[in-house]
Amino acid sequence: MIISEATHSRNLKSNQLTTDFAVIGGGLAGVCTAITAARKGVKVVLVQDRPVLGGNSSSEVRLWILGATSHMGNNNRWSREGGVIDEVLVENTYKNKEGNALIFDTILLDKVLSEPNITLLLNTAVHEVHKSDSEKISSVKAFCSQNSTEYHIHAPLFCDASGDGIVGFLAGAAFRMGAESTEEFGEKFAPSKEYGELLGHSLYFYTKDTGKPVKFTAPNFALQDIATEIPRFRNFNTKEYGCKLWWLEYGGRLDTVHDTEKIKMELWKVVYGAWNYIKNSGNFPEAATMTLEWVGTIPGKRESRRFEGDYILRQQDIIEQNTHDDAVAFGGWSIDLHPADGVFSEKPGCNQWHSKGIYQIPYRCLYSKNIKNLFLTGRIISATHVAFASTRVMATAAHVGQAVGMAAFVAKENGVNPAEIIHQNLIGQLQDELLKSGQHIPGYELNDRADLVQTAKLSASSEYVLDELPSELLKSLEIATAQMLPLSEGKVPQVIFHAEADEVTALEVELRISGKLANYTPDVILEKQTLAIQPGRNCLHVDFSAQLTETAYAFIVFHKNPKVKLHLTQQRVTGVISVFNSVNKAVSNFGKQIPTEDIGVDEFEFWCPQRRPEGHNIAFKLNPSLIKFGKENIKTGVYRPVNEPNAWVAAKEDKAPSLKIAWEEAQTIQKIELFFDTDYDHPMESVLMGHPEDVMPFCVRNYTVKDDLGNVVFEKTANYQTINSIFLDQPITTKYLTITLEHPSENVPAALFGVRCY
Repeated sequence: MIISEATHSRNLKSNQLTTDFAVIGGGLAGVCTAITAARKGVKVVLVQDRPVLGGNSSSEVRLWILGATSHMGNNNRWSREGGVIDEVLVENTYKNKEGNALIFDTILLDKVLSEPNITLLLNTAVHEVHKSDSEKISSVKAFCSQNSTEYHIHAPLFCDASGDGIVGFLAGAAFRMGAESTEEFGEKFAPSKEYGELLGHSLYFYTKDTGKPVKFTAPNFALQDIATEIPRFRNFNTKEYGCKLWWLEYGGRLDTVHDTEKIKMELWKVVYGAWNYIKNSGNFPEAATMTLEWVGTIPGKRESRRFEGDYILRQQDIIEQNTHDDAVAFGGWSIDLHPADGVFSEKPGCNQWHSKGIYQIPYRCLYSKNIKNLFLTGRIISATHVAFASTRVMATAAHVGQAVGMAAFVAKENGVNPAEIIHQNLIGQLQDELLKSGQHIPGYELNDRADLVQTAKLSASSEYVLDELPSELLKSLEIATAQMLPLSEGKVPQVIFHAEADEVTALEVELRISGKLANYTPDVILEKQTLAIQPGRNCLHVDFSAQLTETAYAFIVFHKNPKVKLHLTQQRVTGVISVFNSVNKAVSNFGKQIPTEDIGVDEFEFWCPQRRPEGHNIAFKLNPSLIKFGKENIKTGVYRPVNEPNAWVAAKEDKAPSLKIAWEEAQTIQKIELFFDTDYDHPMESVLMGHPEDVMPFCVRNYTVKDDLGNVVFEKTANYQTINSIFLDQPITTKYLTITLEHPSENVPAALFGVRCY
């Protein structure tokens, strides 16, 4: 029993925390920042002002996670973000492929709680910043509403991942809010005042069919004349719910920091007014048995403050894919601006313009230019309003967060502040550490001298040779289709394929490449041929005279002709994929991007993969065969297809594929890392969508590692993750390792992107 006598006042319980690195904000960016740093031995305090992690991806908001893969609606092949965010998405797809937001909460929490170097503070909001001088933060104060405790967090390094930039704002960091003029950075897509200056908030709702009549009486605050005031409801249907209603947006003409509660109330009016319209207008008889299952209580926020670093990313960096010596991450979402009036606008809900490929994000955008020990991540990084429209999405924010987490490790190891990583030529160390962790940086490959595999002699039981994909299916050419093939410099192989028709017709075939190496937009036509198609089955030989000037992916394009049926295959191979000139309205892909005016973006076609079980490769024979899947690929330091497959792939008929890694002298090994193919083309949206598989079909499930005496060093069954890091309890000394894999299935040969030993 506690009895406390009356007193003039009391103080809150106070807890003093001292750490290496304080991360403020537990959205995806903050989570990936904290995990990355913690895994490198950095002590982290992670502060989140909500009861769950994940920010806009959490069960409180329920927005699906997207980034460069863009719902498979752009030309960014194999571009799902790597590292921790990849690990999270793969884990969620395995455990939660249906996309339950509550389960996703537990997956994020599991990841954070499994890191002993992270101290997690939920329901804790930072409200005060202390500084040791005008340019350096010494501590922050935060209050937890659930335990009535004030935390005083001291650290040499801070990261603001809070979304609105509460730490940067209180510390006096330079920031921007609103749209720059075209003149300031030469951005042709910089919006006019009429277009508006900010993206608004969105608030979603879920519905379910109860199987029996359910009535709904709208609250008094609900918007009454929804059909008139909300133009998009003229085309609404009851199948849309959750973040498919991303266009339920408001607030772009208000202060999206200080007016957030006002914006939320307006969105509640819209949501309950919308449901009243659906239930009671008589226009949706199918809604008679439906009920509201969930309505968001906090809005998903798109835009507020953007803080200034030593470089401000701009439209040209995205569209022209400018290169940066300090690149540490990449983006690939469209430049996606929304009308400021949101749901009340007559204009389309978004205005998306894509680049021809992914773009680099430089490190100089990830720290404050005037607060020396403050990192920036998430949607508040240093970018113009137009560039932010691409970098703001969650998978990109998480990928950037990983770069910041690793930078905190480099800064701690070298006793420097964020900007000094540039000034003291430590950026190469940061880039190498990121590449080792699975982070993909366009244009960079890992050259790790500590990796024992780099000096080893390799031998394999087999190597896949792409000479033929057998005919197993027949499908009409209702959509223009292309087979992507990794070709070498020089003459293009002869392609033999089969087509069928009921009448005489013609088939247009093209050889295309991308005008920019490492892009996958087939915007350069090297050669065209017209093939005569006779009734029945046609065996067609295509001999291209064109020569490739460099190793790259080429596209064998078969133009749309519904009279023609192509022979397809069930076989799927790492680094080989078919793409289609299809429409994906979810990301403003209508088959071709055609700017209506000179807004600084390109005109080009979209050639995108299809979600499984669709998206079959074309059945073909090649002469000569493609020898692109050799054992030396595990040394490239690139763990996804870029210009080439970059994978050792075993022959399909090899019953026990094995790779031998041998050294002239015995080596002592304690750590082994394997990089598998979890299909970087699949976007793995975290909620709502659902996925065809819980394990990617290319991923090796079962393998063993043996030493030179035949002892099993490690054995794995039921693998589904991209990176397998094996830490041996006791180091082994051996002259060679033998890794034996099982094929994932009869239609997919075993593949391995990389092996590293330390």
